[in-house]
Amino acid sequence: MSGETKQTPPVRRGPGGHMMAGMPAEKAKDFKGTLKRLLTYLKPQWLRLVTVLFTAILSVIFTIVGPKIMGKATTKLFEGMVMKMKGVPGAYIDFDYIGKILIWLVGFYVISSVFSFIQQYVMAGVAQKTVYQLRKDVEEKLARLPLKYYDARQHGEILSRVINDVDNISSTLQQSLTQLITSLVTIIGVIVMMLSISPLMTLIVLLTIPLSILATAFVAKQSQKHFIRQQRALGAVNGHVEEMYTGHQIIRAFGHEEKTIRKFEELNDKLYESGWKAQFISGTMMPLMNFVNNIGYMFVAVAGGILVTKNKIEVGDVQAFIQYSRQFSQPITQTANIANIIQSTIASAERVFEILDESEEVPDAKDAKILARPKGDVVFDHVRFGYKNGEPVIGNMNINVKAGQMVAIVGPTGAGKTTLINLLMRFYELDGGKITIDGIYIRDLKRDNLRTTFGMVLQDTWLFNGTIRDNIAYGRENATEEEIIRAAKAAHADHFIRVLPDGYDTVLNEEATNISQGQKQLLTIARAILADPAILVLDEATSSVDTRTEAAIQKAMAHLMKGRTSFVIAHRLSTIRDADLILVMNHGDVIEQGTHQSLLEKGGFYADLYYSQFAAGRQIG
Repeated sequence: MSGETKQTPPVRRGPGGHMMAGMPAEKAKDFKGTLKRLLTYLKPQWLRLVTVLFTAILSVIFTIVGPKIMGKATTKLFEGMVMKMKGVPGAYIDFDYIGKILIWLVGFYVISSVFSFIQQYVMAGVAQKTVYQLRKDVEEKLARLPLKYYDARQHGEILSRVINDVDNISSTLQQSLTQLITSLVTIIGVIVMMLSISPLMTLIVLLTIPLSILATAFVAKQSQKHFIRQQRALGAVNGHVEEMYTGHQIIRAFGHEEKTIRKFEELNDKLYESGWKAQFISGTMMPLMNFVNNIGYMFVAVAGGILVTKNKIEVGDVQAFIQYSRQFSQPITQTANIANIIQSTIASAERVFEILDESEEVPDAKDAKILARPKGDVVFDHVRFGYKNGEPVIGNMNINVKAGQMVAIVGPTGAGKTTLINLLMRFYELDGGKITIDGIYIRDLKRDNLRTTFGMVLQDTWLFNGTIRDNIAYGRENATEEEIIRAAKAAHADHFIRVLPDGYDTVLNEEATNISQGQKQLLTIARAILADPAILVLDEATSSVDTRTEAAIQKAMAHLMKGRTSFVIAHRLSTIRDADLILVMNHGDVIEQGTHQSLLEKGGFYADLYYSQFAAGRQIG
């Protein structure tokens, strides 16, 4: 079954991709500080942002003058009709005047659209350049983070920050920021136009705002608790479905299909219950808003009619004002929604900045050395290490490995075998003592040079999405076709590669499910052979292959390890009987070391391990 993974809460969005009011946004711990830091990424784009603001103002101006001009046409039409109805001689409707106004309106709306297009075009560049830099900083930071950062966190959480949170920032900069600027300019412009028509009717419209806010706040408060429950229920459903499908073979093998279905139905019922309540309650917001707005329109129409009868305003002004009142309510609602989105975005930015603020690997010394021709002499001198302060994993380790020796590391789970390799490759820094390679302290070596000295074949294979040729060639840059094939033959992989439909051009999918586990391991061994390292690290490299293939690989590995220092983490002790030195680890310390025969004669911990495997019926040769 899959382990528990952190679920990213789904974001409920309405038409146009906007977050709906009532949806609880994740809050940032330090809103002001994070916002200020995010603005530093926008600072290089200040000229483009000024352009966005300028074009937004012009676009809104050419839009909001439309109702005022249309009102003139309405007034002229109304006056002509009234004169005709009164039977005034020579009365007529001035359609030429109305036609000119319509032409002006079309021109204004075209100009407004052009400025809106420029605004969107420039803002797209601002958003993408900003996020490009942010992604670049995050990627470079991840490359500088120590292994302990990745060991302490789930990969899904890191991916969520690097992908989902950065995409959230990108979406907000591209869409919400533009809408926010346009909405604020529209609100100011509409208020000015409404005041120019009638301060009294403007006051009536403004009085509806508190009612709208109260309605929104009431619905949001009632729906928020249900949205939180919906998120939790959805996370539980997603987790159960993931577990059910990734472990479907185990579920079927133990006959638990009905049990998992019942659990899914139980979780699905909870999601349905919380989901429909959240959607229903939040769905009442628009009817309430429309009710408040319609009440406002009613009072505006009555007041406008009274003012027209008193010749304070014209009929066209009433029509224009009603249009302005409708334009006024929309940007207010948008601004409220965008404020919620921005809060979520700042929370995302804060999570990204937490990665950027993590402690990095200790930088290389300015005069760091390079092993041009490493021999492979390795010494652990009184090495001490612990993953947490006060909790040592390795107490006092002393090992002296000569170049070309095969060193086997054995011991129970948690004994510190993998930790020893991590320290050797400087994935973790020592708490005390020192490790030297060819007499040089590893801290005095360039980290990249140190790690290229090693070749690794791990129990968990890693292959990327690409051809078999590319996966093998990953071991050495600019490797020739002949060298790739030679490495595949040495790893006994050439035969199975050639029987594949596309041979070395076979594309491995993301999980490399089109080849067997044993074949994957053969490819990783071929990669290590091609790398031709001075020191090899083998972590039970043959555990995933059958007995016949294992025998062939053992011969290839023996040829590969010839003349190289090799560290072999072994669980099946039969595979390391020919090792030059066997290190027996327990509780972080080397408690025994020697050859296979000498350790058996000693009758200690190693002998107990060896004979216990024999007694358990495991293959020991």
